[in-house]
Amino acid sequence: MDKFSFISNAHVAYIDELYAAFKNNPESIDPSWKTFFDGFDFAITKFGDTDEALATKPSNGNAPSQVAPANGALATRGTIMDMEQLPKEIKVRALIHAYRSRAHLRSKTNPVRERRDRKALIDLEDFGLDQNDLNTEFQAGKEIGIGTVKLSKIVESLKIIYEGAIGFEYLYIREPEMLDWLKTKIEKEALAFNPEVEEKKRILSKLNQAVVFENFLHTKYIGQKRFSLEGGESTIPFLDAVINTSVSLGVEEVMIGMAHRGRLNVLANIMGKTYEQIFSEFEGTAKPDLTMGDGDVKYHMGYSSDIITPDGKKVNMKLAPNPSHLEAVNPVVEGFIRAKIDSQHKGDSKKALPILIHGDAAVAGQGIVYEVTQMAGLKGYNTGGTIHFVINNQVGFTTDFDDARSSIYCTDVAKMIDAPVIHVNGDNAEAVVFAAKLAAEFRQKFDKDIFVDMVCYRRHGHNESDEPKFTQPELYNIISKHPNPREIYVKKLTERGDIDAEIAQVMDQEFRQLLQDRLNMVKEKPLPYQFTKFEQAWLSMRRSNPEDFDQSPDTGVSEEMINKVAEALTVVPKGFKPIKQIEVQLKQRKDMYFNSRSLNWAAAELLAYGTMLLEGKTVRITGQDCQRGTFSHRHAVVHDANSNKPYNFLKELKDSKGQFHIYNSLLSEYAVLGFEYGYNMANPHSLVIWEAQFGDFANGAQTMIDQFISSGESKWGKMNGLVMLLPHGYEGQGPEHSNARPERFLQLSAEYNMVVANITEPSNFFHMLRRQLAWEFRKPCIVMSPKSLLRHPKVVSPVEEFTNGRFREIIGDSTVKSKDVKRVVLCSGKIYYDLEEAREKEKVSDVAIIRIEQLHPLPKKQILEELKAYKNAEIVWVQEEPENMGYWNYILRLLYKDLPMDLIARKTSASPATGYHKVHVQEQNAIIEKALKISK
Repeated sequence: MDKFSFISNAHVAYIDELYAAFKNNPESIDPSWKTFFDGFDFAITKFGDTDEALATKPSNGNAPSQVAPANGALATRGTIMDMEQLPKEIKVRALIHAYRSRAHLRSKTNPVRERRDRKALIDLEDFGLDQNDLNTEFQAGKEIGIGTVKLSKIVESLKIIYEGAIGFEYLYIREPEMLDWLKTKIEKEALAFNPEVEEKKRILSKLNQAVVFENFLHTKYIGQKRFSLEGGESTIPFLDAVINTSVSLGVEEVMIGMAHRGRLNVLANIMGKTYEQIFSEFEGTAKPDLTMGDGDVKYHMGYSSDIITPDGKKVNMKLAPNPSHLEAVNPVVEGFIRAKIDSQHKGDSKKALPILIHGDAAVAGQGIVYEVTQMAGLKGYNTGGTIHFVINNQVGFTTDFDDARSSIYCTDVAKMIDAPVIHVNGDNAEAVVFAAKLAAEFRQKFDKDIFVDMVCYRRHGHNESDEPKFTQPELYNIISKHPNPREIYVKKLTERGDIDAEIAQVMDQEFRQLLQDRLNMVKEKPLPYQFTKFEQAWLSMRRSNPEDFDQSPDTGVSEEMINKVAEALTVVPKGFKPIKQIEVQLKQRKDMYFNSRSLNWAAAELLAYGTMLLEGKTVRITGQDCQRGTFSHRHAVVHDANSNKPYNFLKELKDSKGQFHIYNSLLSEYAVLGFEYGYNMANPHSLVIWEAQFGDFANGAQTMIDQFISSGESKWGKMNGLVMLLPHGYEGQGPEHSNARPERFLQLSAEYNMVVANITEPSNFFHMLRRQLAWEFRKPCIVMSPKSLLRHPKVVSPVEEFTNGRFREIIGDSTVKSKDVKRVVLCSGKIYYDLEEAREKEKVSDVAIIRIEQLHPLPKKQILEELKAYKNAEIVWVQEEPENMGYWNYILRLLYKDLPMDLIARKTSASPATGYHKVHVQEQNAIIEKALKISK
């Protein structure tokens, strides 16, 4: 019985479950099992409940009663107890099921070493079958489309399908239609797959380009880093096949996100970047236009082009720029594609395809992959399915896979969303192309993610100057003697008589000569440096210049627009029943817009969005709980008290020409921020906002801030207008929820790369949001967003400030007489209201308070102009953050030559804030008293 223990515990239980489902609803199970159980029930009816029949009868849900044991095993009435009691027809079906479920563990997917024994348990003896059964015919052959045939033929077919160069993981998928489709593709088309001669020539041509290109660079630029594709050259025919198939099924644009390995090869042989340009970058002769930024290394750069497929169809191709943070590009690609689906393709996801190319160590090791995968089915982030392609080198830098992951496969993250996984041997080019076509067809049919794990190797070290034998000597002894995928494919083609060996040789010589000719051209006449090509939509945008930041553009709106937006924001549909607190909020909204004519923060913010929608702009906001707002201030979406049905006010805005999207995000910062960056990258005429639940949540997205938001324009020539709202302010909520770390953003600020602001008035926030799209260029904007100020009675703005004016970089003090002022306090953000309240209470008349609403670019001219009115006054910078945090170091660095200043702040601290409320109050009071010279 030991040899059947696995089967009796798993497969027999599985058959029992199937039979119980059949009895409950015959249409709920696979048709082949339905046919079998129909026959099984017929046999039971014919022969009755004999001991022989009972010993093999599946459970029908009735209470069991014992019958005579068989082979020493206990049998109960109405259940199956072990494999030996089963008819052999069932055993063969169980064998087929096991192959579908577990044969990937034995598939020949590794080109350079034997796979470990993962205990697939798919041998005949595991099912109570033996060699004597091989000549017996079984109806179970119909299961895999070969009819009633001998067991030997069934096993042979199963081995070809499931133990060959491709390993399939798909049986965990819970959608029957998807499961049946995959079974048909895998079990029928895999057996019959034999490309036409012309397609074989194309596969060879793409392999030839990949191999010769790498070899050419290796001989011409010895020791230069390029992160070679050698060992994984089948990537090029894979991408060629997946793109061509997808385009034939309706895709009009493709965006690829990938790290460094093979990037230059993809740029040249898939994206159409000229060999001359690539050689020029290697030669170092391409002179950058320094007015455009600092540029980036060649294997980080993106590209955009239009290519024509063999069918004569045009497809727009993009390769996203990506820093060394490997998988960080994933959400950027997804956001970009989602923006295209929302706008250009009017919601049709079948026209835009994201392809993510991963490394095996990175896809398993980096949490961003999990976050992005978890996004796949969410309405705010769905992109109609992503094709994930893993270039599985089996080594991460120098780390063996044993130390890189706990899972058997690097792609096991796919299983959480029922995405199928295809493991394929990278040395088998035709198998790789089959996987590519299957992936493309699956994505287009089901709008779901699919993973292709191409197991290959890395011929050199992590880069071309590394010595891989330091850490993997045994593996690299094998690799050094192993033929490349092109050599293997040429041998296969010639042995089969598909092509003449001379054809491959001519391909090699001609392509090598073409590369040499292009290199000679570059050496004779260097090419100018090229930045990443922009989207068509960005052609109307220009680069900013310093004068743009002297004064903001006019961003006022008409009374008519305000009234239209106000009406939409204060009316719910007939029959909609809001909860009582919302009814109160709606009354307050109505009063603000139509009676008091004075708007608080939420009213001003929603007004900004509404007016942009009337102008035909797209507004997208995401974040954890952003529909209502973390502090329950926004209520852009409300819910019916009885049905919980949502109502989105601005979606119903009359005469709106734009799109309004607001989604509560998954509990992610890193991936969501990257997604929104990508969304805005695709559409310069959209206001895209990510709101953190608290400002310190940005810590979890620091890679996106450092590598994309703050430096993307300088490195890749990519402008972006993303807005980050980071709740910030010292209110006694402890170290985690007081501080959004403004000093980090200010440290990253230079060359007008982004806006950093801490705004104190609703109308100024309104103008800041509108300025994002009023500028003729785009800049990311980081806002230290308020918390308590959202409901502060003094934080309101009259309607006149919305119909006229612009964003004010600084706000002067009109409440004191300049001649009486002995001290000028410069500050930013919420502390202004603490200072103003104390000044009013203590009747302080000799201290002026000037608010710096925009910290970067610092409005230095405006500050110095404002201070001219206070010639004899001392100047202090006041902040509630500790001295080593906040704005002080930045302000001091930029103004120390012009202004003698002192600092008033909390003491230097390792933690952003105290966790004790009483201590917080004492510290805050001390700052206010010292700033206003109040003696207590």
